[in-house]
Amino acid sequence: MRAALLLVPTLLLPARLVTAAPPTLDQSLSLMSVRDPQISPDGRFVAYERQETDWKENAYPTQIFVVEAASARTVQLTRGKKASSSPQWSPDGRWIAFLTEREAVGGPEADPKPDPRQIWLISPAGGEAWPLTAHAGKINSFAWSKDGRSIAFTAPAPEAKSRKDRQEKYGDYEVVESDYDQNQLWTVDLFPADREGRPAAATRLTSDPRLNVTAFDWSPDSATIAFAATANPLLAFGSESDLYLVRRARPGEAKPIVSLPGPDDSPAFSPDGRELAFETALGAPNHYYANGHIATVRLEDVEKRPARTVAEVADRTASFDEDPHLIAWGPDGIWFWALQRTDSHLFRIPPAGAITRVSAPDRLALSGISLSRDFKTAAFVTAGDRHLPEVAVSGLAHFQPRSLTDMSDQAAGWTLGTVELVRWRSDGAEIEGVLHKPADFQAGRRYPLLVVIHGGPTGISRPLLNPGNRYYPVEVFLAKGALVLEPNYRGSAGYGGAFRALNVRNLGVGDMADVMSGVDALVARGLADPDRLGVMGWSQGGYISAFLATHTDRFKAISVGAGISDWMTYYASTDITPFTRQYLKATPWDDPDIYARTSPISTIRQAKTPTLIQHGEADKRVPIPNGYELYRGLRDQNVPARMIVYSGFGHGITKPKSNRAVLQHNLDWFSHYVWGEPIPPESPLRGRGEGEDGR
Repeated sequence: MRAALLLVPTLLLPARLVTAAPPTLDQSLSLMSVRDPQISPDGRFVAYERQETDWKENAYPTQIFVVEAASARTVQLTRGKKASSSPQWSPDGRWIAFLTEREAVGGPEADPKPDPRQIWLISPAGGEAWPLTAHAGKINSFAWSKDGRSIAFTAPAPEAKSRKDRQEKYGDYEVVESDYDQNQLWTVDLFPADREGRPAAATRLTSDPRLNVTAFDWSPDSATIAFAATANPLLAFGSESDLYLVRRARPGEAKPIVSLPGPDDSPAFSPDGRELAFETALGAPNHYYANGHIATVRLEDVEKRPARTVAEVADRTASFDEDPHLIAWGPDGIWFWALQRTDSHLFRIPPAGAITRVSAPDRLALSGISLSRDFKTAAFVTAGDRHLPEVAVSGLAHFQPRSLTDMSDQAAGWTLGTVELVRWRSDGAEIEGVLHKPADFQAGRRYPLLVVIHGGPTGISRPLLNPGNRYYPVEVFLAKGALVLEPNYRGSAGYGGAFRALNVRNLGVGDMADVMSGVDALVARGLADPDRLGVMGWSQGGYISAFLATHTDRFKAISVGAGISDWMTYYASTDITPFTRQYLKATPWDDPDIYARTSPISTIRQAKTPTLIQHGEADKRVPIPNGYELYRGLRDQNVPARMIVYSGFGHGITKPKSNRAVLQHNLDWFSHYVWGEPIPPESPLRGRGEGEDGR
């Protein structure tokens, strides 16, 4: 398919970033990054996490920093080998609570032994931190009460005696979809607590074994907590979350208030405590790809009888064609964050009138937004095509982001490529993608083209500076003289509900059309060399890469990262089973034809392209039999193939040394098949007694 290509201008990288050499793999993996900015109640300071790379410990630890908004003066609050994360300011700004796995401290819950992950407190001015909790189960999330006297947290109950007795008698085993720990809701008072380091006792607020608490919010008077809960913590059952209320004065008496079909989540009280906002699918049976909503209910209505139908709640985002993510409810309305194509913005739902976009300019990428107590200032992470992600602040009356960090200085000596948006037509749909060009790009020259496909499928590729990719060495590819295309194929987030539904019962088939039409568009413009093409991707991107491997021979090399090869195998073994039923509209027993038509393994005898398969050993999202099935099928067709299993990892590869391996394996594979370079003798891609092609 041939397609016309439209270039969408974006700003190029500043000259100071194009001065020396491209980053090595280790330099890319060593980049520090920032996330989770939390603005102080008075708006004067921002606490945030900074992630580093510890090669010795083979980890990506995070530590907490505080920066003054007016001066950008920064103080590091936490240190040590153990990570510290999730900073939260007390309502009076005197304390910052955070999670860390420091040495366990005995206390009122020291028997049984506390879990290493606990809530600690530290003054924003610095000094020694001290433990607030000594809970036996791993703490997952927490939040301050509005009066600042307590913290609520989610964690499982201590291991039951019956479970210990079973293990003692029979050893370890697991009953599928039955053995799990339910997160319950607990509270702990700040005072009295031993200021010399002894944690305080926690009170259990929920005790229903049928509930697994996922998200919650304190009422303005700190007397009540609204929370979302599922039947169990397994992802396959997360679609049926409902909302409940529990009063501190009556622990154990959780009352259902919203029970719509599908997920109801992320509750937030109105400033007067009379209403509740929440994220919801509004009963839509296909919420994996349909737009979510923000709805509200009056508590005096639902406390008498829970809302069970869509008519009983108020849809506040009916006119908004994307997924809104609730942030908070302030005196001037409900605040949320959402994608808008490849940009992302802050929005407000006023008490009356239309939804308003607050952030500016149009080309903006915001994430991790937090708001000051008076809802006049926001802190967030902003990214762009000219800078790495930075912590920034802005007033909300006149939105003008101002960076408080200088992460971009890390790339000051690197030669980096440029990025721009491109668009093309595919089967009647407009597809957008991110095109990376070498720093010394020359018009009129054809370049090798490598396609990097995002996961999801409701992920998105964005035109941002990102030399720290942990799976695919994009900047090295650019330095070797390639173009890199990241297509936002049908189903990608940011383009509205109708676009996200275009791959329903069309997985693989429509995705391939979007990728290949993008390749054809770049070839037609004289940019890409049709004889030097490669494709790669992780998760859903790995699936599309596998689909291409068994449907076309136009690529010189393919890399399949944690990809699906057989939807029936996937359906039976994944931890997110409803995904397949919603996208294919059937189980494999009800409609085997659609499962066969969309599975790469069905056309394995057509495969010809050398294919690298990368998979985490303990992947539950895309279980590893998918990788083995594709590998065996390719080898049986005498297709050059190599499969590498990364020990101990699930769906993501999350340690720097293993990320180095993933990057190096992809670099060696494409360097060999696209550029004709020999595979290094020490590379596992050669194999014992085999040639460079893995045969």
